[in-house]
Amino acid sequence: MRKILVGVKRVVDYNVRVRVKPDGTGVALDGVKMSVNPFDEIALEEALRIKERGEAAEIVAVSIGPEDAQQQLRTALAMGADRAILVKTTEAIEPFTAAQAMLAVIKNEKPDLVIVGKQAIDDDCAQTGPMLAALWDRPQATFCSKLELKGSSAVIVREVDAGLETIEIDLPAVISADLRLNEPRYVKLPDIMKAKKKPLDVTDLATLGVAIDKGLTTLHTEAPKPRSKGVIVKDVAELVAALRKKGLVS
Repeated sequence: MRKILVGVKRVVDYNVRVRVKPDGTGVALDGVKMSVNPFDEIALEEALRIKERGEAAEIVAVSIGPEDAQQQLRTALAMGADRAILVKTTEAIEPFTAAQAMLAVIKNEKPDLVIVGKQAIDDDCAQTGPMLAALWDRPQATFCSKLELKGSSAVIVREVDAGLETIEIDLPAVISADLRLNEPRYVKLPDIMKAKKKPLDVTDLATLGVAIDKGLTTLHTEAPKPRSKGVIVKDVAELVAALRKKGLVS
């Protein structure tokens, strides 16, 4: 395998408590710590392990977002990616537009495998990978918890509702990484310093010939309602009586 392309999205760090803007127009991002989407870290880690086994020659990390997304791409380079590409845009990108942008990069880079996170923790859409596979007209394997390359094909174990499903797909293909695929490595300071010298190319949607498709309009954003205080009951009879009082059982 010559090249693996990995999607890397900039999101609010999973340790940060997300706050909604007072006017309800979105999530407050000023001064908030941003990180690589955790599922994308898993995708990148899997690509790195494939390369370390001698089954790939180059790993390219790709992100679509603002200029500041270079920080997350530098993290990907510090983890071990060879090159990075930023498709710069200041507008919010929906999955279909992201898939179109990724496809444009694929046409230029011609990778043998594309690995993305199964979903991003900011919108939880889980749509970009499948849409990309459809646009690219290549096989896909979503929710991957185990990956094994076998020449021109890949054997994937998928996490499904009924348990685990094992499939084999031809390459090139799109794979989305699930939580149990691996545990990403810790980035060390020397690797962070080395990453500053690795190539990071910047382009934009217009250069790639991609137009932003606004299929959705956010009308209002609000925080979840606080959970009511719990009640301790003495026995099952009291529990049933409390549930009946709330109209939850008849």
